[in-house]
Amino acid sequence: QVQLVESGGGLVQAGGSLRLSCAASGSIFSINDMGWYHQGSGKERELVASITRGGSGNYADSVKGRFTISRDNAKNTVYLQMNSLKPEDTGVYYCYAEILVGGRNIYTGRTGGYWGQGSQVTVSS
Repeated sequence: QVQLVESGGGLVQAGGSLRLSCAASGSIFSINDMGWYHQGSGKERELVASITRGGSGNYADSVKGRFTISRDNAKNTVYLQMNSLKPEDTGVYYCYAEILVGGRNIYTGRTGGYWGQGSQVTVSS
């Protein structure tokens, strides 16, 4: 089994900062891309940022220059540093990881996409 556990959401004033973390655990051989998605109230889930295993990041235009995605491969963890937050950033943030299922030095041949439980971020104006 694979599990992604998020932490770091909360309430912040506009212009403030928050840092989200997402740790993967369980039957993990390796992790390919990881990312963060945002779902505003009544809206569909949208990609905010993604990062390759090698550390190359990609961002939605709406967060470029304000958000930074990073990862620690040794800890199977991805982070999202959110600065200069705006009220429109409010919503639930979900982490995502493409995981090669297995164990230490053992790959089962199965790859799957896994989601975190979601973290509420509220930005007040």
